Amino acid sequence: MSSLLIPIAPLSKTKSRLRDCFSGDQLKDFTIAMFKDLCNKLKEVECFRHKIVYSNAKEILELAEDNGLIGIKEELANPPKSFDEIIGDLNNIACEKYNSEQTVLTFLDLILITAKDFYEIDTQINYHNLVVCPAIHSAGISILARNPPNVIQSPFSDPNLPSLVALFNNASEKGIKKVFIYDSFRAGFDIDVKQDLLVGYEYLKIFNLTHTDVYKFLKSNLKLSLKKKNANNNRDFKIVKEK
Repeated sequence: MSSLLIPIAPLSKTKSRLRDCFSGDQLKDFTIAMFKDLCNKLKEVECFRHKIVYSNAKEILELAEDNGLIGIKEELANPPKSFDEIIGDLNNIACEKYNSEQTVLTFLDLILITAKDFYEIDTQINYHNLVVCPAIHSAGISILARNPPNVIQSPFSDPNLPSLVALFNNASEKGIKKVFIYDSFRAGFDIDVKQDLLVGYEYLKIFNLTHTDVYKFLKSNLKLSLKKKNANNNRDFKIVKEK
């Protein structure tokens, strides 16, 4: 069985690219809402030997414990570590403390992900060295599973290449052949920039997820809407601030 790894940034730094949408306190509440929803989904997921949350935030670690997850406090470094170094620390903890034979790295901003996605990814990592779910809106990665956990370093801090491209370049250089692309819209949709918030809010309604904490937060706090710039163009939008 594999271990699920969930790194969560300090609440003071969370979702910094959304600071023109929400205040610092709102971003903190948004992060907690996403984590509560993830915890509820993981109650339906029993395929992982361990579910490890790595965070410096007391609120997150307490929620992890309340929901049957393993909370490990991240000790912040000065100067700050790169994201890949943080992921490496978490991966090493899983191996050294919990004897993990496979690790599945996921993120709390995958607001549409389902229990089925986790089961399918966990199944595939038993037969492959890498299982990767590409992010929908970018050449990024939403989920990265590794077997064994040290088969390849995480690619998120490459200075020149998007993480998905960097990962496949590195895998090719290492001769890693057993790679599975997990093609899932719901597992690949993440909240990173302003437009993701607006589209994600609509998808939550479409997928009947209006009971979630994220939906309730967005309904109360999102004061923006998405409009077409041109009636004949479904790809070019403008963001309108509601009065």
